[in-house]
Amino acid sequence: MEDRVLTSSRTRESIAESLVAIIEDMTSDWDLTSTAEINDNTQLISDLAFESIDIVQLVVAIEENFHKRGLPFEKVLMNEGRYVDDLKVGELSDFLYQNL
Repeated sequence: MEDRVLTSSRTRESIAESLVAIIEDMTSDWDLTSTAEINDNTQLISDLAFESIDIVQLVVAIEENFHKRGLPFEKVLMNEGRYVDDLKVGELSDFLYQNL
């Protein structure tokens, strides 16, 4: 996967663009029923049919892309000790902007 991280300061917009590119790479050969463009409102599970293993692979791809290990993904993936039912791309972008 091509490295999409910016060497200068990371803006929310540049992080979101990188995240969308990572997700597009991951899902490029999936047989998705939706052909809508991936954006901040796209939900990983209901719109893109992500399964738990896909979330794990996404976390790994994000850490590799941004050269940052150990991000506190539990802050965005869990709520009150339970896994969230779904996650929007924008929520993940906000999390990354706050934690990178």
